Amino acid sequence: MKLVVGLGNPDKKYRNTRHNIGFMFLDYITDGVEFSLNNKFNALEYEMTIDNEKVLFIKPLSYMNLSGEVVKEYVNYYKVDLENLLVIQDDLDMDLGKYKLLYNHGDGGHNGIKDIISKVNSKKFLRLKYGISKADIATKDYVLGKFNKVELNIIYETFDKMTEFIKDFVNLNMDLLMNKYNRR
Repeated sequence: MKLVVGLGNPDKKYRNTRHNIGFMFLDYITDGVEFSLNNKFNALEYEMTIDNEKVLFIKPLSYMNLSGEVVKEYVNYYKVDLENLLVIQDDLDMDLGKYKLLYNHGDGGHNGIKDIISKVNSKKFLRLKYGISKADIATKDYVLGKFNKVELNIIYETFDKMTEFIKDFVNLNMDLLMNKYNRR
């Protein structure tokens, strides 16, 4: 089983904000299907099978900085090997529309990732970082700000390039996956 976690904040007021790019990516790759509420784990979830592999997509409802408890509950309940965990996050240090896969890295100052590392007691999981660029305003205000139409077009163009990503996550070993998607 593969577990794919999109990071974001649950309230409608956070829709299309920079910090919610993980939720946005999950919505895009699942083609806008309705996620089900899982009260037990405090998350929205959607399950699909890709090439005979169960893939569970989750959006933690605990807010970004407390995502770790939700991820830990899923990992423990489904006995997910951390190498089968993928977390999709925003990244201030990358240009808008750029992305990079990382494995076994620190939190990079991202509080959601920091909480996940703390709760699962490991950095050994795959992360897909999406660039949201930086601005000369307070970080909190910037990451909770909404994308404008030009930025959204860039985001969706990037998502279009990633249409096979989840299938590749299921079928390729980590080195091949990183080589394919970390090309410059």
